[in-house]
Amino acid sequence: MFRRGLWRLGRTMDPFWEMQRLQREMNDLFSGYGRISGRDFPAINAWVGEDEIVATAELPGIDAGKLDISVAGDVLTLQGKREADKIQEGDVYHRQERNFGEFSRSIQLPFQVNADKVEAQYEKGILRVRLPKAEVDKPKKIAVKSEDAGR
Repeated sequence: MFRRGLWRLGRTMDPFWEMQRLQREMNDLFSGYGRISGRDFPAINAWVGEDEIVATAELPGIDAGKLDISVAGDVLTLQGKREADKIQEGDVYHRQERNFGEFSRSIQLPFQVNADKVEAQYEKGILRVRLPKAEVDKPKKIAVKSEDAGR
């Protein structure tokens, strides 16, 4: 506890600390201006069932017609575009935390899927994609033959 207090005291005595913090914040602000980070957006959950994988993605404020969903092998890709807010000419943002622009997010699936049977549903800002397991990746029961079986 004493060490943490000394660290804070040392930080406030550094005349450049606040300038460096401000510079970091400005760099963060402008490095992603107008773009949505492919790593962070959209947030995706995915779970595996017996015969399928289901993925959900948070896509609030995005027109379903501007979503492009594709599957290639064992990779699911979501692409789309979030339009910028329409503000009146001369208005200036007080705070802007929601990003806009094009995005692309790909996740590797744990198995090949049957692309012809993939289903997607978009409701209340949540995209749900059901990806059935391809027949080649489904476990197959193998009959064991034995010479003893006939006796």
